[in-house]
Amino acid sequence: MSNFIVTNNPYVYEKYKDKMDMIYKEELNYIQLLEFIRDKIHEGHQLLTHPLSGSIKPNETPYKTVMISKDKGSLDTSGMLIVEESIETAKKFQTNKPTPDWVESVLDDFRVIDLSLIENVIDKLGHR
Repeated sequence: MSNFIVTNNPYVYEKYKDKMDMIYKEELNYIQLLEFIRDKIHEGHQLLTHPLSGSIKPNETPYKTVMISKDKGSLDTSGMLIVEESIETAKKFQTNKPTPDWVESVLDDFRVIDLSLIENVIDKLGHR
């Protein structure tokens, strides 16, 4: 099964754009990206990484990278539930405390952390 990287993180895009299939959505915020992934799962793609991976809360970072299957099949009901619950969790966090308007150095840190999380997955899958 081949995979798509779905991201709004420019660091992930720059590192993997020529190495892996990519869906780059820089214009989407965290919740919008999760909703985009949900729509892809409705189309038959499978969720391959958890949307809330890592220890950063969804209201802290604007960046997220998730892997989904490239091939379409039957509805991934487990993946759908995970994404729906992740969207609700992210919305709850945003309601309680919206993502701050971070300075560039903090945004850079969040981009690096998100890149590191997906690098670990890609290494484990042997894509390098």
